[in-house]
Amino acid sequence: MRIFVINPNTSKSMTDHLRQELERIKRADTELKVVCSEYGPITIESAYDEALAEPATLERVRQANEEGYDAVILACFSDPALDAAKEISDIPVVGIEEATMHIAAMLGHKFSVTTSGKNRVPTRDLHARKHGLESRFASSLVLDMSVAEMDAKPEEAKARILAVAREAVAEHGTEVIILGCAGLAGYAEDVERELGVVVLDPSSVALKVAEALVDLGLRHSKIARFAPPPEKEIKEKA
Repeated sequence: MRIFVINPNTSKSMTDHLRQELERIKRADTELKVVCSEYGPITIESAYDEALAEPATLERVRQANEEGYDAVILACFSDPALDAAKEISDIPVVGIEEATMHIAAMLGHKFSVTTSGKNRVPTRDLHARKHGLESRFASSLVLDMSVAEMDAKPEEAKARILAVAREAVAEHGTEVIILGCAGLAGYAEDVERELGVVVLDPSSVALKVAEALVDLGLRHSKIARFAPPPEKEIKEKA
């Protein structure tokens, strides 16, 4: 099977990091294409960044469909343009946030999610509610590190994750920790070993969900929420 992985930001180093980790865990018969957006923000850390990233992300989704891939992964924990991507795609589109929150709810009673800064805490709350998982969402764990720092400084990021995760387990009833950034790909195993609770790497989870969807021949329902958008004239910027 062929899976198209989109890093919706423009960071080449993060894309290379993501590719390395996913190549390590993919099935032998899975072919991966891991790309970043050709234009947009270097990292995604705000609603504004998400909005800027969406047009280029949707272009990549169209590309995956045109090139005959079997599934698409949006490798940003904000899942930018996920609903729109599902509308325009004839193949499954897996957002790493949506997929991992649902898997976390299967693996423990309460889950917590790491996030870069305090500004993203309300977004995590809103997204847990959007996915119908607010009763299973324990807390956001603020790392106070930029996305670029998480990618570039793995040991510092792991140490910070351990500090906030221990507090969540002790005080919030957290049983599952989600590493809420594609820049943290590959960190889960070390953190889980130290912490003693389940730790999920969303990019890895999304890859395995995508492989399963392809194996099962499943697609998004197209009768309502993800129905193709009506064709219309779109005025381009002069």
